[in-house]
Amino acid sequence: ICRVVEWGRPEKMACSIEIQAAFILSSFVTFFVGLLILFIFRLIWRTIKKWQNIKGTGIILELLLTKSTGNKHLKSLHFHGIFRNRIEMLLSAQTFVGQVLMILVFVLSIGSLIIYFINSSDPVGSCSSYQDKTIPIDLTFNVFFSFYFGLRFVAADDKIKFWLEMNSIVDIFTIPPTFISYYLKSNWLGLRFLRALRLLELPQILQILQAIRTSSSVKFSKLLSIVLSTWFTAAGFIHLVENSGDPWLKGRNSQNISYFESIYLVMATTSTVGFGDVVAKTSLGRTFIMFFTLGSLILFANYVPEMVEIFANKRKYTSPYEVVKGKKFIVVCGNITVDSVTAFLRNFLRHKSGQINIEIVFLGEVPPSLELETLFKCYMAYTTFVSGSALKWEDLRRVAVESAEACLIIANPLCSDSHAEDTSNIMRVLSIKNYNPNTRVIIQILQSHNKVFLPKIPSWNWTTGDNIICFAELKLGFMAQGCLVPGLCTFLTTLFIEQNKKVFPKQPWQKHFLNGLKNKILTQRLSDDFAGMSFPEVSRLCFVKMGLMLIAIEHKSLFHGCCGLMLNPSAEVKLRKNTLGFFIAESSKEVIRAAFYCAKCHGDVFIPELIGKCNCKTKIQRHFPGNCTLYLVALSPASRGMRMSELKDMSSEISPSDMTFLYEPEPGCDQLDESGMFHWCRAIALDRVILKRMDKSKHEFRNHVVACVFGDAHSTLMGLRNFVIPLRASSYTRQELKDIVFIGSLDYLKREWVFLRNFPQIYILPGSALFPEDLRAANIEECSMCAVLSSSSKALSNPALVDTETIMATLNIGSLRVSCAPNMPEEPWTSECFTRFPEKLKFRRIPILTELKNPSNIHYIEQLSGLDESFSGTNLHLSTSFSTGTVFSGSFLDSLLATVTLAFGDMSFVQSYVDSPSMSPLSWGALFCFVLLMFVYF
Repeated sequence: ICRVVEWGRPEKMACSIEIQAAFILSSFVTFFVGLLILFIFRLIWRTIKKWQNIKGTGIILELLLTKSTGNKHLKSLHFHGIFRNRIEMLLSAQTFVGQVLMILVFVLSIGSLIIYFINSSDPVGSCSSYQDKTIPIDLTFNVFFSFYFGLRFVAADDKIKFWLEMNSIVDIFTIPPTFISYYLKSNWLGLRFLRALRLLELPQILQILQAIRTSSSVKFSKLLSIVLSTWFTAAGFIHLVENSGDPWLKGRNSQNISYFESIYLVMATTSTVGFGDVVAKTSLGRTFIMFFTLGSLILFANYVPEMVEIFANKRKYTSPYEVVKGKKFIVVCGNITVDSVTAFLRNFLRHKSGQINIEIVFLGEVPPSLELETLFKCYMAYTTFVSGSALKWEDLRRVAVESAEACLIIANPLCSDSHAEDTSNIMRVLSIKNYNPNTRVIIQILQSHNKVFLPKIPSWNWTTGDNIICFAELKLGFMAQGCLVPGLCTFLTTLFIEQNKKVFPKQPWQKHFLNGLKNKILTQRLSDDFAGMSFPEVSRLCFVKMGLMLIAIEHKSLFHGCCGLMLNPSAEVKLRKNTLGFFIAESSKEVIRAAFYCAKCHGDVFIPELIGKCNCKTKIQRHFPGNCTLYLVALSPASRGMRMSELKDMSSEISPSDMTFLYEPEPGCDQLDESGMFHWCRAIALDRVILKRMDKSKHEFRNHVVACVFGDAHSTLMGLRNFVIPLRASSYTRQELKDIVFIGSLDYLKREWVFLRNFPQIYILPGSALFPEDLRAANIEECSMCAVLSSSSKALSNPALVDTETIMATLNIGSLRVSCAPNMPEEPWTSECFTRFPEKLKFRRIPILTELKNPSNIHYIEQLSGLDESFSGTNLHLSTSFSTGTVFSGSFLDSLLATVTLAFGDMSFVQSYVDSPSMSPLSWGALFCFVLLMFVYF
């Protein structure tokens, strides 16, 4: 009988071992008996199914069921199926009722756990009577748990699997003791601590309530729920066995320990730091601690540090960027990796320290790695990292895109799906433009046909500086020009790269090549003494007297004031005063000679170092053009006959982002396209251009271009149109056009042919460059150049494997031995013959131009250079293959993004450089990028 003490709480009475055993055995008996019944039912059901499969028995059973139960049996099965589907929908989190049930079960489980915490303050060996107000509340909770358990059991497809689930085990070991307590009119703690395992559903409940939305918060809540549920459950077991003692010793080794002390012991064990003030004394408790210590090593070593990292990174990289008045900054998003950030910073910060007052804010969708964090710390004065996505307005607001000078979107050229990469970046542009239409966007595009979507964005504006940099157009265009002019790819690439590594050349040619790497594109106002002279005269004078290479000038229209960049104009173009010249030179100290030149004082001087400021010139003339709009003029060989009046009438105003190509086809030339820039023909059927290996005698190609392509029916298109266009430019006559033979998979080339069928003299040879027979069928021995184009990137774990097919094809072509016949091709670069033994026949190399996506793979084909001495290391730009023009890599194109940003930040930025007499190489680098396009297309 329980007595009531003064403060109104019933006094506890001792629980005998029999009562405690009744509470525990009720759970174990329910679990094992239920599991046994389910196994028996499954065995019976499988036996019936097996009998139905036996011929004769199944027919008898079917007749019995049809005659006896018939329609009633079918109706009951139909009703059962509908009822179970309704229960499944009722319990699903997709319905409102299901969400309410899940939340209610979780809340009541936490309430039952709190009641356990309250009752755990009493001795474990005591039982509380029904006068305790917490017992009816807990009984009501368990009645609801029983109802929910029954619904889940009915909806389960696999009953045995359901019986062994974590939540089912929690219900089986906590619900039956409640009914035992109702029968015995007393309650015992028992295994009620298992309700703590319901904390594992915390992330799902928070997602239903929309309290957490980000992946990091979901991960953090999941880890936290695992740790808390493990601690509370383990502490409940320790609290039970330590207060009860070992059963075989009848509790003689028990100790009085509170639930709080049990949690303290569990946390100390998890952290592997034991102080010894609270220890387990029972054999069951010590055995549990031994196994729990092994599990806690995994728990503490993995989960807890990961939680701390998530919490620390969230606070570290989620704070908004603070805009400082008067300080410019740009936002960079997209492919934020160690390689992309290193390439961008190397080109963006190429100036000397203190000359750039622009901060770079990187918006990354994932927290930076340790290597990337170290990189940001090295450039702490210029960079800031903010975790977020350009697709979310909240993150764009945190980086203050509306106040940025520009927003740059970097693409991943080594991605497995170029189309998916482009579409995701286009969506970023759309998100930025929807957030703030006035934000200037510069985007990298991998495939040229995806450019058409960007101008369709309503707020896209070329005049404000929005730009597109397409790797495919530039890369394939450079490769095509390298087929026409061997070594041009190397020449143009060296104008963009900087070699900081000290190399000691072993041969004279290596010394000259390293000196050539120092050249850059520099601009300088020319001396007024050049006024009235033609461009060829000035360029010759600059080269002979000053050692400078003048390649272009700025030409201003007399009537409209438009400034045009003219590349190598004809003799009819006369220079005026204050003309801006574009030079290829090593430093600004050399190009300043073009401003100091005096016809009177330096007429008989032929030593460049002696040309300096003379007494005739007190100062360098500065040029203030006012509102001058820049456009580009490229004069092709076919347009050298243009009259000066035609050049003066270039009156259309164009934005600095646009390019204007002026040409005048020769009279009576062949058919050109609508723009007049390329040779064109009517669409040719694919069957007419497919070559057969057996019919080599019918298509004896000579002095042609062989392009080796890799891909299949599912590969991403690389855009071979960009490779063909420079080879079909209108600056060449139809007789000067070279045949192009593509060797590759017919399934892939069929997809590319849609964009190539209107270009003349193009052929397809189904096969592979990995087979010498296919190469000989294309008459590769007589080709002027063989271009090996890299395939679309595949999902590879090792970046070094992206050029596998390209390298293998290069090795295959390099191993072909072509004898030096009398009828050699006309090009001098194809007539190089060599022999290893004088008494044997001479052989020549097949001219080849290989594209590498990963520049570090150069060491695989460096042996094909044919040179005995090479530079130490595997740097692409120091290799003999690159110096001889046999290898090309578009990695240097990464510099264009940073260069365009600096050059065209705004028109006032450009104007300030136009006004200066000497401009840095990087400031005009972007302008010269368009000049390079002229080389590509003309």
